[in-house]
Amino acid sequence: MKTKQLTFLLALTFLFLFSGSSVVFGDDLQDFQDATDAYERKDYKEAHRLILPLAEQGFAGAQYNLGLMYNYGDGVPQDYQEAVRWYRLSAEQDYAFAQYKLGVMYGKGQGVPQDSKEAVRWYRLAAEQGDVDAQFNLGAMYGNGQGVLQDYVLAHMWWNLSGSNGNKDAVKNRNIVEKKMTPSQIEEAQEMARKWKPKK
Repeated sequence: MKTKQLTFLLALTFLFLFSGSSVVFGDDLQDFQDATDAYERKDYKEAHRLILPLAEQGFAGAQYNLGLMYNYGDGVPQDYQEAVRWYRLSAEQDYAFAQYKLGVMYGKGQGVPQDSKEAVRWYRLAAEQGDVDAQFNLGAMYGNGQGVLQDYVLAHMWWNLSGSNGNKDAVKNRNIVEKKMTPSQIEEAQEMARKWKPKK
């Protein structure tokens, strides 16, 4: 519950309130804030009432939050297919949180057929923007050879990036995979992590 609420609030922070070519301002911004406040109070029906029109207008942050509500059944019946629909609309506007969640849905086969390659595609898009959780999951996909060829160098790099942004599990995984790597592979992964820059 805590993570869901934090994610919902982060959407407001990262909205900046640009969505595709639209800018959120005035009454829309207030509605988004009111929806966030309602969600915090666990007044999910009110949050849904306020967020739905913004999502239908095409605001990526609102679409993402509506996806969360369907994903977890907050104020609406839990519906993974509907969650995927809203996540996809947001993800196609390069909204990193939604790209990550879409990767999770493909990874678990929730609302869509399970597809590791598609999960990797969405994780990569979010990871390249600096999403820590997507970086962690992308590292896991490379480490386990799921949806991609197994590649310890890339697994190390993504876990290193995620770990440097506070993900302690990523640091543990990076240290474990290092034991399977040669010194030159470790050096290559570290160099890649040093040179890495987010796409946005």
